[in-house]
Amino acid sequence: MTIWAFTGSVVLAIAAYVILSGFLTTYRKYRGLRVITCPENLESSSVRVDALRAAQWAAVSGDTVLRLRSCSRWPEMAGCGQECLSQIMAAPEGCAVSAIVTSWYDGKVCVYCNQPIGPIVWHERPPAVRSAEGVTREWKDIPAEQLPAVFRTHQPVCFNCSLTEGFLRTHPDMVVSRGRTAETQHTLAPSSGVY
Repeated sequence: MTIWAFTGSVVLAIAAYVILSGFLTTYRKYRGLRVITCPENLESSSVRVDALRAAQWAAVSGDTVLRLRSCSRWPEMAGCGQECLSQIMAAPEGCAVSAIVTSWYDGKVCVYCNQPIGPIVWHERPPAVRSAEGVTREWKDIPAEQLPAVFRTHQPVCFNCSLTEGFLRTHPDMVVSRGRTAETQHTLAPSSGVY
């Protein structure tokens, strides 16, 4: 291998690193579902940014150019000016659904068992919410644009209690509800024996 081939390989590797790192950073920053306030009606909407296109622009030009891939108000408002993108540019992580859900459950305890909700595992054991009527729903079953309103009016429920309450609601004939009995403490009588 000549010195020129080696130098060319190093330059290509550096260029590939710079392009790919910008691409991956931008893609990871803008992927996923987000909740914004629609500037047109001032209500919550869920949107997805075209993260792949933004990452391609960032890798090639160094600038981030955003556009929406989807919106909960489309197709009725599909021709909008996408002014909501300024909210995403100002706080890309803050309007992500994952950040909104995590911050709401942070430090909360289950309304049924008083156990801490704990860290959210996104692919299993999702926590839930309980309405004023006592109905529980997993947060992931709620449309993203409704999450801010739901979080203002509902109470947190851990996964275990959500599962139990769901079973009670769907199979009431299979459940026997017993009240807790007062637990008596058993104490040993003092002994003079040595063991």
